[in-house]
Amino acid sequence: MAEKGCIKCGSKDAGKKEVAMTGTGLSKIFDVQHNTFIVVYCKNCGYSEFYNKQSSTASNILDLFFG
Repeated sequence: MAEKGCIKCGSKDAGKKEVAMTGTGLSKIFDVQHNTFIVVYCKNCGYSEFYNKQSSTASNILDLFFG
């Protein structure tokens, strides 16, 4: 079985960060950032995927990124 890497460039060098974003309506007006995501990105080409932090039950989100 071949090892998988970034779907864009094949690199296996990835990082992850947690980000928060505003929604729509009142949360946008008052800058309430209740939408939190984990961003997994390729350190080689910059390709990124967002994962909803609240609904993600994966033990290792990097495994999802690499397929």
